[in-house]
Amino acid sequence: MAQQVKWQEPLSFRFADDGLVPNHPRWPMLVYPGAVPLPDDVDPAAIFEDIFAANGWGDSWRNGIYSFVHYHSRIHEVLGIARGAAEVRFGGDKGKVLEVQAGDVAVLPAGTGHQRLSGSADLLVVGAYPPFGTYDLCRSPEQHAEALRRIPEVHRPDKDPLFGDDGPLLKAWSSLAA
Repeated sequence: MAQQVKWQEPLSFRFADDGLVPNHPRWPMLVYPGAVPLPDDVDPAAIFEDIFAANGWGDSWRNGIYSFVHYHSRIHEVLGIARGAAEVRFGGDKGKVLEVQAGDVAVLPAGTGHQRLSGSADLLVVGAYPPFGTYDLCRSPEQHAEALRRIPEVHRPDKDPLFGDDGPLLKAWSSLAA
């Protein structure tokens, strides 16, 4: 399945701390629009699961995106849009609203806020995580101070969830990226 991924440089978005959502202090959120072609005769979620797993991103799930703003302070997350479309605000209230659709992939460094504002009835998202870190769900002001401490401690993954060892994530999320 990995050979199906269309090579491209991702779109890159940086978000400032808005007081509720810290976002990542160094690394940008990456979006690969239309990176994964989804043939009609194959389960689209299985394609994303296979690609992510082949690149070391596991603990995958199938669902949607929560309708409330939240972030993860102890782990990075990749979201593959397997079916449908959604309007998602990334980065918290002062972030950016993007329309994501089937075939798109967003890679969120720890701390990146995300919230589904609207979505098609058939929306299906596959999420996955690098092999280290701990899933947490942060959404309250009381979690902000501790999240600021934890987020920089989450190590960069060894592989880009789409392109593996040579993926753009490795450069965009280098220790020198500022």
